[in-house]
This record gives sequence, C-alpha cells and structure tokens, in this order.
Amino acid sequence: MDLEDSALTCFDWVHEHNPDRGSTGQSCKLINRRGPQWWDSAIRKGSRVSVLVFGDKVAGYANYGRNRARSLHFEGEIYELYLRPEFQGLGFGRRLFTAARRDLVQSGLKSMVIWALSDNDPATEFYRALGGRMVARSSEKFGPKSLDKVAFAWTN
Repeated sequence: MDLEDSALTCFDWVHEHNPDRGSTGQSCKLINRRGPQWWDSAIRKGSRVSVLVFGDKVAGYANYGRNRARSLHFEGEIYELYLRPEFQGLGFGRRLFTAARRDLVQSGLKSMVIWALSDNDPATEFYRALGGRMVARSSEKFGPKSLDKVAFAWTN
C-alpha cells in the first residue's frame, strides 16, 4: 500500500466515522479536494505525513509541518492526527504523535501546536497527558456548524 492509497483510505474512513465534522456533502467535498493532487501539492509545499499501517490496513496518520496560525508563536504544527477506534488505547496514537514531533524537531521546528475540538474529551485528555498546555481557543466552521477548538502547545 503506497502513501497515496493509505492517505485516501484513511480520509475515507475519517469522514465516514466523524459525522460531526459537517454534513455528508461537506465531507465528500473535503475527500474529493484531498485526492492525490492535494496530497502531492501539500507535500511539495512542505507538509509531512506519517501513516501507520497495521498489516494491510491503515490504522491512522499524522499530517504536520510549519505552524499556520501566525498569532501563535510556535514553529511547528500537527495539522491532523487520526487513529481508528480499534487502534486507540494501545499506544499507537502516542507513537504517531512522537514520530511527528521528532520529525518537526529534526527539521528545526523546536516548538509546536496542535488543535482539537474543545468537546472532544478523549483528544484533549490525550494531548494533556502528552504534556501539552492549552494556549488558545478559537472556532471553525464545518458546513453550517461552528465548532469550538483549543490549541495545545509544546516547547523543547
């Protein structure tokens, strides 16, 4: 399974299993937008991707690079970190996070931030347990809904 297939499979799964991220139409738009050309462009622009494959199944992925929020003074950002539910609680999320953070640091990005939906208790608890400190709040539109999110940060 190559990176493109892994990422696309994972995106299909992510949007199929996260209906609160917006309407089905919005999810389909996002999936279509993130086809092979989107991934190719994102990687050419400096975004990095770590895909966790277990057997022949995509278990999760992390997408990361330079911090996009200019108001936050952190160098790197994990844009997305997703793990299938059947792989949660087994240390794989920590491994993906650690691999992404290590890659950012090795690339010279010593501090980093990651956003989570504020009502996603498992994610916010996960980032706190990894030593993240909450540094900002914001909201983002997903289809017709506006959802609150929080930023967690790490410095070296």
